[in-house]
Amino acid sequence: MSKAENNVLPSGYHPKSFWERNKRSHGYLLRREIRSKAYKLFRFLLLFAICFLILHPILDKLSVSLMEERDLYDSSIKVIPRHVTVENYEIVAEQIYYWKALINTLWISVLVAVLQVAASTLVGYGFARFDFPLKRFWFACVVLVIIVPPQTISTSLYLRFRYFDIFGIIKALNGGEALNLRSSSIPYYLLSMTCMGLKNGLYIYMLRQFFSGVPVSLEEAAYVDGCNTFHTFWKVILPEAVPIIVSCLLFAFVWQWTDTFYSKLFLGGNTLLSMEISPISDRIANYFSTQKGIGLSLGRRNQFVSTATLMLIAPLLLVYLFAQRSFVESISTSGMKM
Repeated sequence: MSKAENNVLPSGYHPKSFWERNKRSHGYLLRREIRSKAYKLFRFLLLFAICFLILHPILDKLSVSLMEERDLYDSSIKVIPRHVTVENYEIVAEQIYYWKALINTLWISVLVAVLQVAASTLVGYGFARFDFPLKRFWFACVVLVIIVPPQTISTSLYLRFRYFDIFGIIKALNGGEALNLRSSSIPYYLLSMTCMGLKNGLYIYMLRQFFSGVPVSLEEAAYVDGCNTFHTFWKVILPEAVPIIVSCLLFAFVWQWTDTFYSKLFLGGNTLLSMEISPISDRIANYFSTQKGIGLSLGRRNQFVSTATLMLIAPLLLVYLFAQRSFVESISTSGMKM
């Protein structure tokens, strides 16, 4: 009798023992089970290591921010503080005008994110679906916006909005004087609306790649039903693009929340968290020197910097907790489309 015939089970016989089935498969089931368990263990350890690398700095800052000063120099304390206090948060909140800065940052971040994504959606759809002169050249310019650091054009941006004019019209109407828009946030909103804001090139690229993967047959069916280009875009394409739009909105919101370059260049008149936290070490040192007449050690300064950092990212963590499902879905869906 051949080996294959020996492996054929009798009619109506179903072995329940794993080892019996493994014996009949000549050890294949055991080897497959070992490989499966080893892969799951490796994946668990890898994910645990990545999560630890991400969460450890945050947990370390949280622990330090809740310590009293004497706990900082106690070598027996590693993670959990012996004397818990929230005084550090109160001092930092007072010095950075936290609640005022939080409201201003939230308002500006949401507005800028909406303007950027709305403009980028239109431009990305145009690159994906329409042919126009110098199309490849203009898309190369979009890629160039991604590559070139914004610091290289900071002088040009400053001069453009310090002496703002449109084809000489403003000078003609204003007695030969150009407008000075540096004292307002209008320039930054204009940049966001014209796809020249923070990371706008990346959003255009992501949206263009997504729209290129949407079947043209959907639009053709809408045209047959009598829809024009705008209604097709609004009724058919945008509902399909919700996942990638959510991704771009979240990215735009987070990057604007922590931005300092454009904020200092155009939003200097606003009290923003990213700008208030930058000089926090010197502010705290000056506060203790003038109000309490004592100096701060390096460890104490780092403690207040850790506290301020947590207060900056805490709203972002809340946004992620509420938008986690949509964000993960948008990333996976956009990855499939792209």
